[in-house]
Formats: sequence, C-alpha cells, structure tokens
Amino acid sequence: MTAVDLPLPAVPPAPARRSSRQIHVAGVPVGGDAPVSVQSMTTTPTADVDATLQQIAELTAAGCEIVRVAVPSQDDADALPAIAAKSKIPVVADIHFQPRYVFAALDAGCAAVRVNPGNIKAFDDKVKEIATAAAAAGVPIRIGVNAGSLDRRLLAKYGKATPEALTESALWECSLFEEHGFTDLKISVKHHDPMTMVAAYRHLAAACDYPLHLGVTEAGPPPQGTVKSATAFAILLNEGIGDTIRVSLTAPPVEEVKTGLQILQSLGLRARRLEIVSCPSCGRAQVDVYSLTERVTAALDGFPHPLRVAVMGCVVNGPGEAREADLGVASGNGKGQIFAKGEVVRTVPESKIVDALVEEAMRLGEQLALESAEEESPT
Repeated sequence: MTAVDLPLPAVPPAPARRSSRQIHVAGVPVGGDAPVSVQSMTTTPTADVDATLQQIAELTAAGCEIVRVAVPSQDDADALPAIAAKSKIPVVADIHFQPRYVFAALDAGCAAVRVNPGNIKAFDDKVKEIATAAAAAGVPIRIGVNAGSLDRRLLAKYGKATPEALTESALWECSLFEEHGFTDLKISVKHHDPMTMVAAYRHLAAACDYPLHLGVTEAGPPPQGTVKSATAFAILLNEGIGDTIRVSLTAPPVEEVKTGLQILQSLGLRARRLEIVSCPSCGRAQVDVYSLTERVTAALDGFPHPLRVAVMGCVVNGPGEAREADLGVASGNGKGQIFAKGEVVRTVPESKIVDALVEEAMRLGEQLALESAEEESPT
C-alpha cells in the first residue's frame, strides 16, 4: 500500500449552529439564521455630532453593520437624535449609571440600547418602565455583563468574575425583563481572559435561547487583542455559538471591523474579500518580501472584489502558491512571474511587480463584475 492509498479516519461533522430567537436591530437581524454581524463602537465624544458621524461613516465603509455610541452625559443624550437620524447603520446607545438616558435613547430613535445593570443605579426600580417603553418603540435591549462591573452580590458569592458569576448575572437581569413580558433581548458576558469568556458563553448557550453578542473585553492592543479575540471567537463560532461580534482593540475602531470581518471570513462565515497570501520569508528569499507585501497590500486597499493574491519570495513554494491563488507573483533573481488563474501571464522586473499586480487585479475585477452582472440579469 502506498502513502496515497492509506485510509483516512472519519472526521466528525462540525456542530450545528445554536438555535436562538431572532431580534432586529433596525434593519439588521441578529440571531436565528441571520449571518453573524460585525459591530464596533465610536471613540469620539458622542456630544460632538459631526465627529461621531464622521467616524460612523468610516466604520460603515469598512463593513461595520451595527455601531455603539457611549452616553455618559446629558450632552451625549441630547446628541442622539441627530446621530440616529443621519447614521447609515443602526446606532446602539450604551448606557451606564443613569436609567434616564435609556428613555432618551428610545425617544431619539436609537435602534437598540445596551444596559449594564451592574452599573446602573436604581435599575431594579426602573425595569418595568424601561421594558414598557422599549416594547412600545420596538427596540431591543442588550444585557451587557462585564467582568469589571459585575454586581457586588455576585462578586461576594463567587469571589471573582467566574464564568458562573457572569452567566448568573446575565440570566438574572434577563429575568427582570421577562417578569414584565419583555424578551426582545440580546446578551453579552465579556471577560478579558478568552477561556473564561468561552466558558461563560457555553453556559449561556445551554441555559437560554437569546442571541449572544461575543466579545473579549479589554483585549488590549494588536497583536495581543487580535489574538485573544480570534481565539475565543473561533472556538465559540465553530461550536455554533454567537450571533454578532465586536473585536475590542486598543486601536482605531476601523481596525476592529477589519479584524472582525477577517475572522468571519477565515471561519467561512462570510464570503471572502481581498485576501493577501504571503510567505513569512526565510534565507531562500531573493526579494524583500516584507516590503513587497506591504506595498501590494497598500496598493490594493479597498479593492471591492473577492480576490486571493499571493506574494511569494522564493522558487520553492512561490510558483505553487502563486498558481493556486487568483493572482500571484513568484519573485526571484530581480524579477517576478505574474500568475493569473493558474497561468503565467507575464514576467516583469522587480520594480514593476506592484504595478503589474494592480493591473491584473483590475482586469480580474472587471471580469468578476461582468460575471456577477450576467448572473443577476433575467434570462
């Protein structure tokens, strides 16, 4: 028996996606069979309407589908009507400490409200009023539990923000709304440790059918925050747990959106967009792969069509990877072989590689656009 004849063990199928009820954040469905959506949060003072709308526009262009804005003051609450009216994507008001801002957000036309009962004073006395107002407005509420602001009673019971403490907090807070017939809820239980966060969401997924918003809170700057979020999201989403995500990074919020979309694309949960395949470089490389990859990435930034582009720097794996990609280059000896759809289309000097790849990308993009238009046109 040769190596190619060896039988392969059966691979168990991936778990089915968790069955959850569906809510609607304005026009974006969350839960049920809806695609996993990507969220972010503005970093501008919400009271600065122009700056906040500018950042929301940047997030929207990057692919963000739901945006959250902080409402720590009355000035921020006063800005909500203009922001909610002019934003192209649903706006969620993030409320801490003051229940009255919940009503301001509902009156302003926000698409959803996030509340953190661990922080909101006198929350228990306002649940019925909030539930009634949210139901009348048709606005869902996210119960957002964070390890850093867990209810003191649960901290006393569990000693720290354990998965069980986070889960109990979320379910208890949901029950307060359920007592008043309000179930248009979404839950998050965030922790800075990915595995604690994973355990908490597993508990929640088993205990309820509410849609779940995934997040590793205070994940930190890239690459740390990127790795922590990708690790936790990959585990949970591969188990079918999670309906919407936010990658919390100490970085411009557009980076959160780009990272979130890349995670979903890597897991096969989103159609891929532009993807750069590049070698890590080694002693065999005959070109500065780092610089070449950066220049290609920058030149193709914002490319609107799904394209896998390989940037390779040696003769060992270069031709094979370039041939397997939609578009690629195998570099060496001061020149680059340009591949398109598996075939060598030209060889150019090293100084012309980026220009050649951009030209071929535009040509392939036009073909993809034409094919898409033909598929959509009636027969």
